[in-house]
Amino acid sequence: MTYKHLAALIGVAVLFAGATQAQESPGFTWEGSLELEYARTFKSDTPGNEFGAATGTLDLSGAYRFNDTISVFAALTGESVNDPVPGDRYFTDWGLYIKELGVQFDTGAASFQLGKVSPVFGIGWDQTAGFFAANLAEDYELTEQLGALVAVDLGSAGMLHAGLFYADDTALSRSAGFRRGRNTSAAGGAGNTGRLDNGAVTWLKSFGETELRLGVRHLSRGAGDVKSENGVVASVFHSFHNMPLDLFAEVASFSGYGGTADDASYATLNAAYALGDVTLSGTYARRDIDSIGLTELFSVGAEYEFGERYLVGAALARIEEAGAVDHVFGVNFEIALGV
Repeated sequence: MTYKHLAALIGVAVLFAGATQAQESPGFTWEGSLELEYARTFKSDTPGNEFGAATGTLDLSGAYRFNDTISVFAALTGESVNDPVPGDRYFTDWGLYIKELGVQFDTGAASFQLGKVSPVFGIGWDQTAGFFAANLAEDYELTEQLGALVAVDLGSAGMLHAGLFYADDTALSRSAGFRRGRNTSAAGGAGNTGRLDNGAVTWLKSFGETELRLGVRHLSRGAGDVKSENGVVASVFHSFHNMPLDLFAEVASFSGYGGTADDASYATLNAAYALGDVTLSGTYARRDIDSIGLTELFSVGAEYEFGERYLVGAALARIEEAGAVDHVFGVNFEIALGV
């Protein structure tokens, strides 16, 4: 899939945008969450992996609606901005950065976003329950992209999301607190091209208690890369109406993963069962990358919601990678923010 094909899809989307839109009051709305986390690898076949890390994640998003058509939006994220490394770590690399910033146009059955955006491709990091459930699927989440997105309500045919974008290489890619450097297209990496030659398309539809998603993406090769990346993702979510049980599955496959010669595949299976205010969860996830090999994750967890805004959770995970096994314990406390 090329950017020309995606541009054509966005053009078709405009044709669906003539439906009458419900009236919405002008004004400012915001929401967010603050999560404190601690995870420790308490047993490992590789002794150097036995360490703990405490960190926090702050997500804030807001929008100001001028009228029924135009609004501006922004989102801030505070988190550890480095990949985990051996050794105990306590909030030492926490940085705050702008995740989204732009303008949105709502024209009936379609909405358009321009600016720093989060293209839709997969949903495993949002749909799964449990402390470790999203650990592998987060690898292919698309965030901090500059470009244009469109979301079109197709009525009984479902919903279509499409976009053209590239990795943010402006001053907005910096962080405050722990400073990460500004991204540049010279650093390479799939999608880090400085041009609108990357795209993603996702279709989703609900069938009663079941939601199906299918997505594709193309990330052009960056400086020094071997290949462009092409990926597909499929997910299904089902909520049983006669019992408090939710099931979720997502698979994704890539060629030229990350701009390399690697093929990669991911799978996530997640179940969540509610007992009053307590949710029990179980997860199996796997990642297979040619140059790294197979990673498998098994996890069980429990989360307790109280006071409408608060959640506390704990989980155990067994992670096997390159023949070595880690056993990890994690706890978290989350506060929902907003009005």
